[in-house]
Amino acid sequence: MLKKILIFSLILTIVLGGYNMSEAKNIKLDNKWDKVFIKSDKIDHKKITFHNRYGITLAADMYIPKGINNKKLPAIAISGPFGAVKEQSSGLYAQEMAKRGFLTIAFDPSYTGESGGEPRYMASPDINTEDFMAAVDYLSVQDNVDPERIGILGICGWGGMALNAAALDTRIKATVTSTMYDMSRVNAYGYFDKTDENARYEMKENLNKQRTEDYKNGFYKRAGGVVDPLPDDAPYFVKDYYDYYKTDRGYHKRSLNSNEGWNVIGCMSFINQPILTFSPEIRSAVLMIHGEKAHSRYFSEDAFKKLKGNNKELLIIKNASHTDLYDKTDIIPFDKIESFFNEHLK
Repeated sequence: MLKKILIFSLILTIVLGGYNMSEAKNIKLDNKWDKVFIKSDKIDHKKITFHNRYGITLAADMYIPKGINNKKLPAIAISGPFGAVKEQSSGLYAQEMAKRGFLTIAFDPSYTGESGGEPRYMASPDINTEDFMAAVDYLSVQDNVDPERIGILGICGWGGMALNAAALDTRIKATVTSTMYDMSRVNAYGYFDKTDENARYEMKENLNKQRTEDYKNGFYKRAGGVVDPLPDDAPYFVKDYYDYYKTDRGYHKRSLNSNEGWNVIGCMSFINQPILTFSPEIRSAVLMIHGEKAHSRYFSEDAFKKLKGNNKELLIIKNASHTDLYDKTDIIPFDKIESFFNEHLK
């Protein structure tokens, strides 16, 4: 009888709202302006939190066009690059799109930045896709957002996550990817698909040895962020990463790439859990943007080939590198992004 009473009590508590599934998990937000870009006087800004369906609390910066009152706005959720934080590239994109009339949020993915999730510095093809969908959850219930006009924008590795979310979440009406990485592909096959089965097996052996060491030691070894000091013979794109993450241009104290990187085993699930499996079934609009000279250009070109419908576009930016699309406002095609979202978030 006591067991039945306890079960009934729990059910009643949930039904009556006593169970708060959006309760923040000790998230501490830094409310001072600590972005790597200058704050615009054309927007209002505030920190917000929301939760995903795994109970992880996510931290975000919200940008609202100044002077907009009592109006439901189109909204865009933004994240990336992979290993970055919202104070870097995603925040810059969010602020720029807010200046153009959209309510935007730039969020830190689970386990990184100011967002929750333990242990820290882990990545997951499932949970990180869910992070985008959770952002849509949040935006869908805001009084100043039109739930029928929500889009997402993913940069670098979160470009792939954005496409993956669009393949699952029919509430997303338009998706933009910028300088996209397919994190499953690059983890499983390496850059330019040069990792064969034997090399992949050796990589998995090393990762699993590290798992044993981590468990024995009681902590996760970090992989290291962008290489520092920079070798003279480093590939050009590594030099580009260094120029963004390790200099005043883009360094941030909470950025994994600027500091000690992901856990060594942090991204291993991408090896055999491919994203983009159902990207050909995306019916909503997609705009994919990539630099002509980017080492990663093939990720966008190959992903674009699988998309279907006349509402899909691939835009190659002449002479642009991968990191040019992180923060160079004279190169990032914001006018095109604005017109794309205006067309498809009607």
